[in-house]
Order: sequence, then structure tokens, then C-alpha cells
Amino acid sequence: MCGIAGIIQPYPRFTLDEVKKMTDAIAHRGPDGEGFWKNATASCILGHRRMAIIDLSAAAAQPLHYRQRYSIVYNGEIYNYIELRKELQNEGYLFHTQGDTEIILAAYDHWEEDCVDHFDGMFAFAIWDEQEKELFAARDRFGEKPFFYSTHLGGFHFASEMKALWAAGIPREPNLKMLFNFITIGYTGNPEEPSETFYEHILKLPAASRLYYTPADNTLVIEKYWELDADEQYSEVDTKSTTEQFLHLLTASVKRRLRSDVPLGTSLSGGLDSSAIASIIRDLHPDRPYAAFTAGFPGYEKSELEYAAAVAGRLSIRQHTVMVTGEDLSAQWKTFMHHQEEPVGSASAFAQFKVAELAKQHHITVLLDGQGADETLAGYHKYYKWYWQELFVRRKLMRSGEIRATQALGINEQFGLKNVMASLFPDLAAVILEHQYLMHALRHEELEPSFIKLHSKEAYYTTPELRNLNGALHFNTCTHGLEELLRYADRNSMSFAREVRLPFLSHELVEFIFKLPSSHKIRDGWTKRILRDAMSGKLPDHITWRKDKTGFEPPQHKWMKQDRLAAMINEARQKLVDHRILRPEVLLRPVQPSDAYSAGQYDWRYFAAAGCL
Repeated sequence: MCGIAGIIQPYPRFTLDEVKKMTDAIAHRGPDGEGFWKNATASCILGHRRMAIIDLSAAAAQPLHYRQRYSIVYNGEIYNYIELRKELQNEGYLFHTQGDTEIILAAYDHWEEDCVDHFDGMFAFAIWDEQEKELFAARDRFGEKPFFYSTHLGGFHFASEMKALWAAGIPREPNLKMLFNFITIGYTGNPEEPSETFYEHILKLPAASRLYYTPADNTLVIEKYWELDADEQYSEVDTKSTTEQFLHLLTASVKRRLRSDVPLGTSLSGGLDSSAIASIIRDLHPDRPYAAFTAGFPGYEKSELEYAAAVAGRLSIRQHTVMVTGEDLSAQWKTFMHHQEEPVGSASAFAQFKVAELAKQHHITVLLDGQGADETLAGYHKYYKWYWQELFVRRKLMRSGEIRATQALGINEQFGLKNVMASLFPDLAAVILEHQYLMHALRHEELEPSFIKLHSKEAYYTTPELRNLNGALHFNTCTHGLEELLRYADRNSMSFAREVRLPFLSHELVEFIFKLPSSHKIRDGWTKRILRDAMSGKLPDHITWRKDKTGFEPPQHKWMKQDRLAAMINEARQKLVDHRILRPEVLLRPVQPSDAYSAGQYDWRYFAAAGCL
């Protein structure tokens, strides 16, 4: 895990000094060293901040060179590097390091741009080909690792974080269209244009994409290399054998993600996903001592400490806990937002920030975490309606008893006339929802009319035509939802030079999950049914069959009532008024506290949005 930066240019306008400024800006991503390289004509200048995880020797430092032709800067982990090393050695390739970086270069030499199809991992890398005078870059399938770029100053600047591009002279100019959408509907990304960021002149390489840049003719080409198929499904599967195969794939993913030459532990929220990861680690290594890190909230009824403690006790894990308060949020807000760079949708991301800080205090460099399970396995209650719509269209809803089973668990989701109409006319439902989003935004009374007029015309409200559960899961996994959480995880962990690994995002596992019938994701009222079946007997029953999913929710409502945080929110509102985004009248009303996952948390959005100006 590292920080990368570089400048590719047709003529030597920029120097190594600019790249040094870029890597200095992201030094927190790589505390173990720095490296630089430029070719003879200065058409390629690369910079790297090292966080040593696998092969800690100087030989594995970057920029790394191969066959006197390729040079790479790379951020991430290729978890199947051992298997790829053996495969490439059989093809005659020799290696001088024990890490995964050299594997990427050999794989690129052997398979060219198709090398990414062979990688199981999280990655963002850039390879300069001195023979072809071309840059090749790629980002992992789900967007776990960031890659930002700009052509604003001429040539091609790229880096792991936007602050590195600002350090190189790219103007920090807010993208007010994105800001408009965040304030009105809470979107932190643009589903229609995944390369767009909250700043003008800076783009991001979309997940599962590769990039080619040739400085001689200033040619930039970006293409998708992987797409998750939401339509291909097994017709009939045996529940027992399918559960066994699911557990086999998840266990294999965990096993690969335990490869490390530095201390390793887990995040443990008390929920099913992180508990499942902890259980599998214990099964793989019954005698290995390892640590888990948990966030709690003093006096909060939704704190999950008791659940996490039960899992830690059952598995004999050494548990470390941090109690997160509103005072912490106030004191560390500027630092937190400095690392996030773009708005955060709720205070839950800050709790993750504190877990990473706790891991650093205990000298644990790598953490496994359960993110990704909710989006692929239908973990949120909102997915019930998509499953029920699917059953309704197939004329199986009423006789399935799924709604009654869900209500018997105390979950009060409803399937009414709107859902029936959406089932029968999904295209029309998408158009209606899009119109509702637009009307909602245009009627936002606290926004300046001039701001609405300027930016609502370019705003995006397009919603997917969701016809079944898999469609909804695909949208949240690959288009809108998951990457926001992955951004939080990357910035939070790397702000303390920690690495987060996510076993549920093995692409082989995700592809298998998406081929399963929906009944393996929701059945008898239970979300994530196949995971619950796989963990039955391995975890305490009140963890495996827990009904009340909280989504790692902090007491945001309580925190926003505190004097210091309320004052900071007022300062943020004043800043938005000064920029003619909000009407001055907003300053006359008191702060309106909101829960982390409530729909209309406008004061929180003002608070987060002001950090981007």
C-alpha cells in the first residue's frame, strides 16, 4: 500500500521537483520511504511513497524497473502474486524480488493489457513503456484503490489523492454541479459519469478500467476491462452444496488476504460480516494470536460493543476498543476532511477513521474488514422490496410467504401499490423517480435561486430501471454506493498508514454470488441468507441470526446537538452563504440534528460540503 504520482509530458516542461511536491503531499500514504525516476528525455517522471507490506527489502522499492523497458509505480496488493509468480516462471520469467510489484511488470510483459484479468487484488498502478513511449494504467474491479488524473496543465498528471495534484499546480476549483447534487439528494458520485469528482480539472479513473496515454500526440484512451453480469444466473442450485461452495470461496479469499510481512489484525464491528471474517481467520490459524479493533459510542443504545465482545470472546481474539465521542469529531474534523477530500454522507465514516487510528496505536499495519457483503448479499432492508417485486412478477410473492416471514422477524418493510406498479412498469417507475428527485432539488428552500438556476440543468437524477434484486445489487456494487464506502475506507486507513483488505470483494466470490438465485440472498425474511447459513454454528447465534442491522451507526443526532459541533455547522453554513450557495436566512434557524442514515440531513450536508470550498 503506497502513494503514487507522476507526470507524463510531450516536452520537458515539468521537473522532478514538481513530482517531489506531489509525493510530499501524500507522504502519509507511504512512511517507509520515497523514490523518484525520470527517463532521459523527461517525458516520464514517476514518484512513489512506500508503505512496505510484502518484501520489505530495498530491492522491492519503487519506482521499480523491469527488462530495461518498463517502470512502475503501484499502490495496492495483488493477493494471488504467489500463484502468478509460479505461472510466469513456467513461461521463463525470472524475478529478483519476493513481492507483488515485479509480478505486475512481468504479467504486463507477458499478457500486455490483459494482465489485469489475471489479478486478484486491489490496485492502482501506472507503467511506463520506454520502448513504446506510452503509459499504461489500471484500477481494480471495484475501485478499492484511487487513481486521479488531470490534463489541465498540459500533459498528464496522476496521483493517489487529489491533494497531490493541487500541490503540482492544478487549481482547487469546486465542481458546483456535484455540490448541488450532494446537498439536494446526498450523492457523492455521479452514476452517469463515474470519472467526475468534486473538483474541476480533476478526474478519476473509473473502477475496472485501464488507461493508455501517449505524450507524443497527446492521446488518452480509457476502456472498461471487466463487467459484472447481473443477468446470468443458475437456474436451480442445491442449498447445501451452494453454501459449501460459498464458504470455500470466502475462505480462499481470506487466506490470500492474510499474506503479509507485517503485523495483521481485523476490524470487528459486532455485525455479521466482520464477525464472519474473524471466524474464518481463527479456523485457518487456530493458534495464531491476533488483534481486533472495535469502535463504540458511550451511552448510545445502538453501540455494538457487546456483540463484538461476544465474538472476540468466542474466538479468543485480543480486542482493542476506542470510544468515539462528539468531542473527537469536533477536534479532528479538519484533519479528517483533509484526508477525505470530498464530502462524507454521515458521521459513520469518522468512526472508521478512529478505528484506523487505534490500529496504528497498537502497531497493526494491515486490517481485514467485512465491507462489500451488504451490497453483494442484500444486507440492507431496502433490498426487500426488490426481492418482493421479483417474486411478484414471477407470480410467486403471495404463496411464498416472504412478506409474512419478514414481518415475523419484527422488520416493518411494506409492499404497497407503488411497489406493485414499479414491478409492472419499471421503465415508468424510473422516470417518475427521476422527476421526483428533480422536483425535490428545485424546491430546496434554503438554496440561493441563482445557484439552483445555474447548476440544476446539469444535475444528474437518472435512476436505473431496476427489474429484480440482482439489478439493485449490481447498481449499488458497480455503479453507485459501494465505491463511496471504499473511498472512506482508503482515506481513513491511509491517513494513519494502515492497509484495509476486503475478502468479500474477491471478484471470483462476487461473480459466484451474482449467479445465485435471489433466494440465496433473501429467504424466509433473512437478508444475507447464504452467509448466515455458512456461519451457523461458527458464531454465537445472536450474531448469526441477528435481526436489527444498524450499519455501524454513530450517535450523529446527539453529536450535532453539542455546542462546539453546532457552532462548526453554523460556520459551514456561513461559508456556503458567502459563496452564494445558501440563502442568508438559513443562519437564523437553529441547527437541525439528524441521524446518520436519515433522508433529510441537510445541516450535515452543509457541514461536509463546506469542506470542499
